[in-house]
Amino acid sequence: AEHQHARYNPLRDDWVLVSAHRVKRPWQGQLEKPPPEDVPRWDPNNPLCPGATRANGEVNPQYEGTFVFPNDFPALQPDAPEPGDSDHPLFRAAAARGVCKVMCFHPWSDLTLPLMSLAEIRAVIDVWADLTAELGSSYPWVQIFENKGAMMGCSNPHPHCQVWASSFLPNEAHLEDRTQRQHLRQHGVPMLLEYAEQEAHRKERLVVENVDWLVVVPYWATWPYQTLLLPRRHVRRLQDLCESERDSLASIMQRLLIKYDNLFEVSFPYSMGWHGAPTGPYLEEDCGHWQLHAHYYPPLLRSATIRKFMVGYEMLAQAQRDLTPEQAAEHLRSLPEVHYKQRTK
Repeated sequence: AEHQHARYNPLRDDWVLVSAHRVKRPWQGQLEKPPPEDVPRWDPNNPLCPGATRANGEVNPQYEGTFVFPNDFPALQPDAPEPGDSDHPLFRAAAARGVCKVMCFHPWSDLTLPLMSLAEIRAVIDVWADLTAELGSSYPWVQIFENKGAMMGCSNPHPHCQVWASSFLPNEAHLEDRTQRQHLRQHGVPMLLEYAEQEAHRKERLVVENVDWLVVVPYWATWPYQTLLLPRRHVRRLQDLCESERDSLASIMQRLLIKYDNLFEVSFPYSMGWHGAPTGPYLEEDCGHWQLHAHYYPPLLRSATIRKFMVGYEMLAQAQRDLTPEQAAEHLRSLPEVHYKQRTK
Protein backbone atom coordinates (compact mmCIF):
# COMPACT_ATOMS: atom_id res chain seq x y z
CA ALA A 1 0.00 0.00 0.00
CA GLU A 2 2.95 2.36 0.55
CA HIS A 3 5.38 1.27 -2.17
CA GLN A 4 5.00 1.55 -5.92
CA HIS A 5 4.62 -1.63 -7.95
CA ALA A 6 3.16 -2.74 -11.28
CA ARG A 7 0.10 -4.95 -11.72
CA TYR A 8 -0.78 -7.01 -14.78
CA ASN A 9 -4.17 -6.67 -16.47
CA PRO A 10 -4.88 -10.02 -18.19
CA LEU A 11 -8.00 -8.66 -19.88
CA ARG A 12 -6.03 -6.01 -21.77
CA ASP A 13 -2.60 -7.69 -21.72
CA ASP A 14 -0.94 -4.60 -20.26
CA TRP A 15 0.33 -3.20 -16.97
CA VAL A 16 -0.61 -0.42 -14.55
CA LEU A 17 1.78 1.36 -12.20
CA VAL A 18 0.39 1.63 -8.64
CA SER A 19 1.88 4.56 -6.65
CA ALA A 20 -0.39 4.89 -3.63
CA HIS A 21 1.84 7.35 -1.78
CA ARG A 22 1.21 9.98 -4.50
CA VAL A 23 -2.34 10.60 -3.27
CA LYS A 24 -0.80 12.51 -0.34
CA ARG A 25 0.82 15.14 -2.52
CA PRO A 26 -0.55 18.71 -2.29
CA TRP A 27 -2.92 19.72 -5.07
CA GLN A 28 -2.77 23.13 -6.73
CA GLY A 29 -4.14 22.01 -10.06
CA GLN A 30 -7.53 22.35 -11.69
CA LEU A 31 -10.65 22.15 -9.56
CA GLU A 32 -13.79 20.89 -11.28
CA LYS A 33 -17.23 22.39 -10.84
CA PRO A 34 -19.59 20.00 -9.03
CA PRO A 35 -22.56 18.88 -11.14
CA PRO A 36 -25.60 21.16 -10.97
CA GLU A 37 -28.19 20.27 -8.34
CA ASP A 38 -30.97 22.33 -9.91
CA VAL A 39 -31.65 20.36 -13.11
CA PRO A 40 -35.30 21.00 -14.04
CA ARG A 41 -37.47 17.89 -14.14
CA TRP A 42 -38.82 18.92 -17.55
CA ASP A 43 -37.49 21.52 -19.94
CA PRO A 44 -39.16 22.16 -23.33
CA ASN A 45 -35.75 23.22 -24.69
CA ASN A 46 -34.06 19.98 -23.67
CA PRO A 47 -34.13 17.70 -26.75
CA LEU A 48 -34.26 14.54 -24.62
CA CYS A 49 -37.39 15.49 -22.70
CA PRO A 50 -40.86 14.12 -23.55
CA GLY A 51 -42.61 16.34 -26.10
CA ALA A 52 -39.45 18.34 -26.91
CA THR A 53 -38.30 19.04 -30.45
CA ARG A 54 -34.87 17.66 -31.39
CA ALA A 55 -32.29 19.24 -33.72
CA ASN A 56 -33.66 17.44 -36.78
CA GLY A 57 -37.22 18.70 -36.18
CA GLU A 58 -38.50 15.42 -34.76
CA VAL A 59 -40.84 15.78 -31.77
CA ASN A 60 -40.37 13.27 -28.95
CA PRO A 61 -43.45 11.37 -27.82
CA GLN A 62 -44.79 11.93 -24.32
CA TYR A 63 -42.93 8.85 -23.15
CA GLU A 64 -43.41 7.62 -19.59
CA GLY A 65 -40.68 5.01 -19.34
CA THR A 66 -37.65 4.43 -21.53
CA PHE A 67 -37.35 6.01 -24.98
CA VAL A 68 -35.03 4.94 -27.81
CA PHE A 69 -34.45 6.94 -30.98
CA PRO A 70 -31.80 7.22 -33.73
CA ASN A 71 -28.92 9.51 -32.80
CA ASP A 72 -29.38 12.80 -34.63
CA PHE A 73 -25.60 13.12 -35.01
CA PRO A 74 -24.44 9.51 -35.53
CA ALA A 75 -20.78 8.53 -35.61
CA LEU A 76 -21.73 5.49 -37.70
CA GLN A 77 -24.14 5.28 -40.62
CA PRO A 78 -25.31 2.12 -42.38
CA ASP A 79 -24.67 3.30 -45.94
CA ALA A 80 -21.17 4.81 -45.72
CA PRO A 81 -19.16 4.20 -48.92
CA GLU A 82 -16.06 2.04 -49.14
CA PRO A 83 -12.82 4.02 -48.74
CA GLY A 84 -10.46 4.16 -51.67
CA ASP A 85 -7.66 1.62 -52.12
CA SER A 86 -4.44 2.37 -50.28
CA ASP A 87 -1.25 2.95 -52.24
CA HIS A 88 0.99 2.18 -49.24
CA PRO A 89 0.75 -0.13 -46.18
CA LEU A 90 1.26 2.83 -43.83
CA PHE A 91 -1.89 4.53 -45.17
CA ARG A 92 -4.63 1.93 -44.82
CA ALA A 93 -8.35 2.55 -44.40
CA ALA A 94 -11.29 0.20 -43.97
CA ALA A 95 -15.06 0.43 -44.24
CA ALA A 96 -16.89 1.45 -41.05
CA ARG A 97 -20.67 1.17 -41.03
CA GLY A 98 -23.30 0.93 -38.35
CA VAL A 99 -26.12 2.62 -36.50
CA CYS A 100 -26.19 4.82 -33.40
CA LYS A 101 -29.13 5.11 -31.02
CA VAL A 102 -29.87 7.16 -27.92
CA MET A 103 -31.80 5.67 -25.04
CA CYS A 104 -33.44 7.80 -22.36
CA PHE A 105 -33.77 5.97 -19.06
CA HIS A 106 -36.65 7.99 -17.66
CA PRO A 107 -38.85 10.99 -18.60
CA TRP A 108 -37.52 13.10 -15.71
CA SER A 109 -34.27 14.98 -16.27
CA ASP A 110 -33.41 15.17 -12.57
CA LEU A 111 -33.63 11.43 -11.88
CA THR A 112 -30.38 9.49 -12.36
CA LEU A 113 -30.13 5.70 -12.19
CA PRO A 114 -29.31 5.45 -8.45
CA LEU A 115 -32.46 7.45 -7.66
CA MET A 116 -34.72 5.36 -9.89
CA SER A 117 -36.82 2.48 -8.55
CA LEU A 118 -35.75 -1.13 -9.05
CA ALA A 119 -38.61 -1.62 -11.52
CA GLU A 120 -37.43 1.39 -13.55
CA ILE A 121 -33.83 0.13 -13.58
CA ARG A 122 -35.06 -3.32 -14.58
CA ALA A 123 -36.89 -1.73 -17.53
CA VAL A 124 -33.59 -0.17 -18.64
CA ILE A 125 -31.89 -3.57 -18.46
CA ASP A 126 -34.63 -5.19 -20.54
CA VAL A 127 -34.26 -2.57 -23.27
CA TRP A 128 -30.47 -3.02 -23.21
CA ALA A 129 -30.95 -6.73 -23.77
CA ASP A 130 -33.54 -6.18 -26.52
CA LEU A 131 -31.30 -3.71 -28.37
CA THR A 132 -28.32 -6.04 -28.12
CA ALA A 133 -30.39 -8.86 -29.61
CA GLU A 134 -32.00 -6.68 -32.29
CA LEU A 135 -28.88 -4.90 -33.52
CA GLY A 136 -26.70 -7.93 -32.87
CA SER A 137 -28.72 -10.01 -35.32
CA SER A 138 -26.72 -8.34 -38.09
CA TYR A 139 -23.90 -6.29 -36.55
CA PRO A 140 -20.79 -7.95 -35.03
CA TRP A 141 -20.56 -5.53 -32.11
CA VAL A 142 -23.16 -3.63 -30.08
CA GLN A 143 -21.66 -1.17 -27.62
CA ILE A 144 -23.92 0.10 -24.86
CA PHE A 145 -22.30 2.96 -22.95
CA GLU A 146 -23.27 5.77 -20.60
CA ASN A 147 -21.27 8.97 -20.16
CA LYS A 148 -22.58 10.49 -16.94
CA GLY A 149 -21.73 14.07 -16.06
CA ALA A 150 -20.22 16.97 -17.94
CA MET A 151 -16.79 15.92 -16.68
CA MET A 152 -17.10 12.80 -18.85
CA GLY A 153 -18.19 14.71 -21.94
CA CYS A 154 -21.93 14.31 -21.46
CA SER A 155 -23.64 17.19 -23.25
CA ASN A 156 -27.08 16.71 -21.66
CA PRO A 157 -27.96 16.05 -17.99
CA HIS A 158 -31.06 14.03 -18.87
CA PRO A 159 -30.45 10.38 -17.81
CA HIS A 160 -29.55 8.50 -20.97
CA CYS A 161 -27.05 6.22 -22.67
CA GLN A 162 -25.99 5.47 -26.22
CA VAL A 163 -25.96 2.27 -28.26
CA TRP A 164 -23.60 2.00 -31.22
CA ALA A 165 -23.68 -1.06 -33.47
CA SER A 166 -20.72 -1.47 -35.81
CA SER A 167 -19.76 -3.59 -38.80
CA PHE A 168 -16.40 -4.33 -37.14
CA LEU A 169 -15.00 -5.31 -33.76
CA PRO A 170 -13.64 -2.15 -32.07
CA ASN A 171 -10.16 -2.20 -30.55
CA GLU A 172 -11.20 -3.00 -26.97
CA ALA A 173 -13.54 -5.78 -28.10
CA HIS A 174 -10.87 -7.26 -30.35
CA LEU A 175 -8.35 -7.17 -27.51
CA GLU A 176 -10.69 -8.76 -24.96
CA ASP A 177 -11.66 -11.41 -27.50
CA ARG A 178 -8.00 -12.39 -27.91
CA THR A 179 -7.09 -12.41 -24.20
CA GLN A 180 -10.19 -14.34 -23.11
CA ARG A 181 -9.77 -16.86 -25.90
CA GLN A 182 -6.14 -17.39 -24.93
CA HIS A 183 -7.00 -17.81 -21.24
CA LEU A 184 -9.64 -20.46 -21.96
CA ARG A 185 -7.22 -22.32 -24.22
CA GLN A 186 -4.48 -22.30 -21.59
CA HIS A 187 -6.50 -22.78 -18.39
CA GLY A 188 -9.73 -24.47 -19.48
CA VAL A 189 -12.05 -21.91 -17.81
CA PRO A 190 -13.33 -18.50 -18.94
CA MET A 191 -11.04 -15.79 -17.54
CA LEU A 192 -13.66 -13.58 -15.92
CA LEU A 193 -15.62 -16.52 -14.52
CA GLU A 194 -12.47 -17.68 -12.75
CA TYR A 195 -11.66 -14.10 -11.74
CA ALA A 196 -15.12 -13.58 -10.20
CA GLU A 197 -14.74 -16.78 -8.18
CA GLN A 198 -11.34 -15.66 -6.92
CA GLU A 199 -12.55 -12.18 -5.94
CA ALA A 200 -15.65 -13.58 -4.22
CA HIS A 201 -13.33 -15.75 -2.11
CA ARG A 202 -10.64 -13.12 -1.39
CA LYS A 203 -13.11 -10.25 -0.70
CA GLU A 204 -10.41 -7.54 -0.29
CA ARG A 205 -11.52 -5.78 -3.50
CA LEU A 206 -15.22 -6.63 -3.20
CA VAL A 207 -17.62 -3.65 -3.15
CA VAL A 208 -21.09 -5.24 -3.26
CA GLU A 209 -22.46 -8.68 -4.09
CA ASN A 210 -25.67 -10.66 -4.30
CA VAL A 211 -26.67 -14.15 -5.34
CA ASP A 212 -26.06 -13.57 -9.07
CA TRP A 213 -23.55 -10.68 -9.31
CA LEU A 214 -20.55 -9.07 -7.71
CA VAL A 215 -18.84 -5.71 -8.11
CA VAL A 216 -15.12 -5.36 -7.48
CA VAL A 217 -12.44 -2.76 -7.88
CA PRO A 218 -10.34 -4.93 -10.19
CA TYR A 219 -6.84 -5.91 -9.12
CA TRP A 220 -5.55 -4.08 -12.22
CA ALA A 221 -7.83 -0.99 -11.97
CA THR A 222 -6.52 2.16 -13.65
CA TRP A 223 -9.05 4.83 -12.63
CA PRO A 224 -9.24 5.67 -8.89
CA TYR A 225 -12.66 4.14 -8.17
CA GLN A 226 -12.99 1.96 -11.26
CA THR A 227 -15.23 -1.08 -10.82
CA LEU A 228 -16.02 -4.26 -12.71
CA LEU A 229 -19.54 -5.77 -12.61
CA LEU A 230 -19.51 -9.55 -13.07
CA PRO A 231 -22.11 -12.34 -13.14
CA ARG A 232 -21.42 -15.43 -11.04
CA ARG A 233 -22.49 -17.92 -13.71
CA HIS A 234 -21.14 -18.21 -17.23
CA VAL A 235 -23.14 -15.71 -19.33
CA ARG A 236 -22.02 -14.57 -22.77
CA ARG A 237 -24.45 -11.76 -23.62
CA LEU A 238 -27.02 -9.48 -21.97
CA GLN A 239 -29.92 -11.15 -23.75
CA ASP A 240 -28.90 -14.47 -22.14
CA LEU A 241 -29.77 -13.25 -18.63
CA CYS A 242 -32.76 -14.94 -17.03
CA GLU A 243 -35.55 -13.05 -15.24
CA SER A 244 -34.09 -13.40 -11.76
CA GLU A 245 -30.64 -12.34 -12.95
CA ARG A 246 -32.11 -9.18 -14.47
CA ASP A 247 -33.86 -8.38 -11.20
CA SER A 248 -30.69 -8.91 -9.18
CA LEU A 249 -28.71 -6.88 -11.73
CA ALA A 250 -31.07 -3.93 -11.17
CA SER A 251 -30.50 -4.26 -7.43
CA ILE A 252 -26.71 -4.43 -7.55
CA MET A 253 -26.49 -1.55 -10.03
CA GLN A 254 -28.60 0.60 -7.72
CA ARG A 255 -26.44 -0.30 -4.71
CA LEU A 256 -23.19 0.45 -6.55
CA LEU A 257 -24.40 3.76 -7.96
CA ILE A 258 -25.73 4.90 -4.58
CA LYS A 259 -22.29 4.21 -3.10
CA TYR A 260 -20.68 6.17 -5.93
CA ASP A 261 -22.93 9.18 -5.23
CA ASN A 262 -22.36 8.87 -1.49
CA LEU A 263 -18.56 8.83 -1.83
CA PHE A 264 -18.32 12.61 -2.30
CA GLU A 265 -22.06 13.40 -1.92
CA VAL A 266 -22.38 14.42 -5.55
CA SER A 267 -23.97 12.96 -8.66
CA PHE A 268 -20.93 10.82 -9.46
CA PRO A 269 -19.53 11.13 -13.01
CA TYR A 270 -18.35 8.08 -14.92
CA SER A 271 -18.21 6.34 -18.25
CA MET A 272 -19.57 2.82 -18.20
CA GLY A 273 -20.26 0.17 -20.78
CA TRP A 274 -21.17 -3.46 -21.35
CA HIS A 275 -18.86 -5.98 -22.98
CA GLY A 276 -20.21 -9.34 -24.09
CA ALA A 277 -19.56 -11.88 -26.79
CA PRO A 278 -19.61 -10.49 -30.34
CA THR A 279 -22.80 -10.88 -32.32
CA GLY A 280 -23.81 -10.92 -36.00
CA PRO A 281 -21.71 -13.62 -37.72
CA TYR A 282 -20.21 -14.57 -34.34
CA LEU A 283 -23.60 -15.91 -33.19
CA GLU A 284 -22.82 -19.05 -35.19
CA GLU A 285 -19.39 -19.46 -33.58
CA ASP A 286 -18.32 -20.86 -30.22
CA CYS A 287 -17.83 -17.82 -27.99
CA GLY A 288 -17.47 -19.78 -24.78
CA HIS A 289 -14.34 -17.84 -23.88
CA TRP A 290 -16.43 -14.69 -23.38
CA GLN A 291 -17.99 -13.63 -20.09
CA LEU A 292 -20.47 -10.75 -19.91
CA HIS A 293 -19.25 -7.82 -17.81
CA ALA A 294 -19.62 -4.06 -17.35
CA HIS A 295 -16.83 -1.54 -16.81
CA TYR A 296 -17.30 1.63 -14.73
CA TYR A 297 -14.61 4.30 -15.18
CA PRO A 298 -15.11 7.28 -12.80
CA PRO A 299 -12.56 10.13 -12.92
CA LEU A 300 -12.85 11.60 -9.41
CA LEU A 301 -9.83 11.05 -7.17
CA ARG A 302 -9.91 12.95 -3.85
CA SER A 303 -13.14 14.92 -3.84
CA ALA A 304 -16.00 16.14 -6.00
CA THR A 305 -13.66 18.76 -7.47
CA ILE A 306 -10.35 16.88 -7.91
CA ARG A 307 -10.11 14.39 -10.74
CA LYS A 308 -7.52 11.98 -12.04
CA PHE A 309 -5.94 13.17 -15.29
CA MET A 310 -4.64 10.61 -17.77
CA VAL A 311 -1.78 12.69 -19.17
CA GLY A 312 2.02 12.74 -19.37
CA TYR A 313 3.29 9.38 -18.15
CA GLU A 314 -0.10 7.72 -18.73
CA MET A 315 -0.22 8.84 -22.35
CA LEU A 316 3.45 8.32 -23.14
CA ALA A 317 4.39 5.29 -21.02
CA GLN A 318 1.67 3.33 -19.19
CA ALA A 319 -1.32 3.73 -16.91
CA GLN A 320 -0.66 4.87 -13.32
CA ARG A 321 -2.96 5.14 -10.30
CA ASP A 322 -2.66 7.05 -7.01
CA LEU A 323 -4.26 4.67 -4.49
CA THR A 324 -4.41 0.90 -4.37
CA PRO A 325 -7.49 -0.95 -5.64
CA GLU A 326 -7.84 -2.43 -2.14
CA GLN A 327 -8.01 1.06 -0.59
CA ALA A 328 -10.59 2.17 -3.17
CA ALA A 329 -12.71 -0.94 -2.58
CA GLU A 330 -12.62 -0.41 1.18
CA HIS A 331 -13.76 3.20 0.75
CA LEU A 332 -16.68 2.18 -1.45
CA ARG A 333 -17.59 -0.89 0.59
CA SER A 334 -17.89 1.12 3.80
CA LEU A 335 -20.33 3.65 2.36
CA PRO A 336 -24.05 3.49 3.21
CA GLU A 337 -26.54 2.14 0.69
CA VAL A 338 -29.11 4.84 1.32
CA HIS A 339 -28.63 7.73 -1.08
CA TYR A 340 -27.45 10.93 0.59
CA LYS A 341 -30.40 12.80 -0.91
CA GLN A 342 -32.85 10.36 0.66
CA ARG A 343 -31.46 10.15 4.19
CA THR A 344 -33.59 11.31 7.09
CA LYS A 345 -32.35 14.68 8.21
